[in-house]
Amino acid sequence: MSGSVGQVTPQSMHFAKPLPLRSGASLADYTLVYETYGRLNADKSNAVLVCHALNASHHVAGTHAGIERSEGWWDNLVGPGKPLDTNRFFVIGINNPGSCFGSTGPMHPNPATGQPYGADFPVVTVEDWVDAQARLLDAMGIERLAAVIGGSLGGMQALSWTIRHPARVAHALVIASAPNLSAQNIAFNEVARRAIVTDPDFHGGHFYAHGTLPRRGLRVARMIGHITYLSDDVMESKFGRELKADELAYTTQDIEFQIESYLRYQGDKFSEYFDANTYLLITRALDYFDPAREHGGDLAAALAPAIAKFLVVSFTTDWRFSPLRSREIVKALIDNRAEVSYAEIDAPHGHDAFLLDDPRYHGVVRAYFDRVAKGCFE
Repeated sequence: MSGSVGQVTPQSMHFAKPLPLRSGASLADYTLVYETYGRLNADKSNAVLVCHALNASHHVAGTHAGIERSEGWWDNLVGPGKPLDTNRFFVIGINNPGSCFGSTGPMHPNPATGQPYGADFPVVTVEDWVDAQARLLDAMGIERLAAVIGGSLGGMQALSWTIRHPARVAHALVIASAPNLSAQNIAFNEVARRAIVTDPDFHGGHFYAHGTLPRRGLRVARMIGHITYLSDDVMESKFGRELKADELAYTTQDIEFQIESYLRYQGDKFSEYFDANTYLLITRALDYFDPAREHGGDLAAALAPAIAKFLVVSFTTDWRFSPLRSREIVKALIDNRAEVSYAEIDAPHGHDAFLLDDPRYHGVVRAYFDRVAKGCFE
């Protein structure tokens, strides 16, 4: 029987040694927040790192004491008897620097000024996050991961792990991801960022000092993003052209359709808990990720250092990170004679499918982790 990991408590680790960043800057005196589930075995060979996507965090599974509906964002996948089984694996979720969920980010004091970093927080990349994660694993005494797994932006981190620290990764699961963003995806991110920075309450990113929050910009940014996470079929089946009221109100500014009401609800909720500067940082990290860029666009050359075994998963209706992009990763790995399994799941949910309970998808992940477990315990 599968179950929950139960109540979990976040942990934190402080790092005094500066973290060099791709930009040439560095992050000094920073803290990473993380959670773990399951037990690390004696030879520390059963550790699995879960990399989070844009608006997620270290809270992968279980619940937090005293908080209703606090299930981790991948609680359906991670736990006792679940596809990533915590009876067998020691699972680690790390909140990336620049986030707004505990690890050092724009809301925290800048050691140089004593004031919140705000817009002065250094730009971070996927590669920087991977290096920060590696430092935390070093401190935990984990030299090699049984697997690294992530969806969307998390999948990019999993891919980067196999390039930057190839000897430390046995398996990589890259789900609903891409080797870089398309021009269309960069465009969506830019529109969302402009919504935030043009909000009068943004104050150039130093809104903390003004006692304001750029809620309007965040609402619009979330609405734009949420549209891209869903497929047309899901939006049609959930909402169609259903009206909010019984009759048309003939208004250009108030809500007429249920889909409008839903998007506004999502935007309002997001604006209350997510930091605007974090949104700018993370979407820019998405834009920048492109390991093939340093190899003249040759993805196979970029992935040449990887010695891990791979599972790549895509979803047919995911138009933001389409199966075509996953197949690019698969082809590059095959060109390198890497061992790779590929699953293209016929699912109606769009990009959000990697977070949902699709039995075929979960079956593939479960079967793959069965293989990983054999390598850990044989």
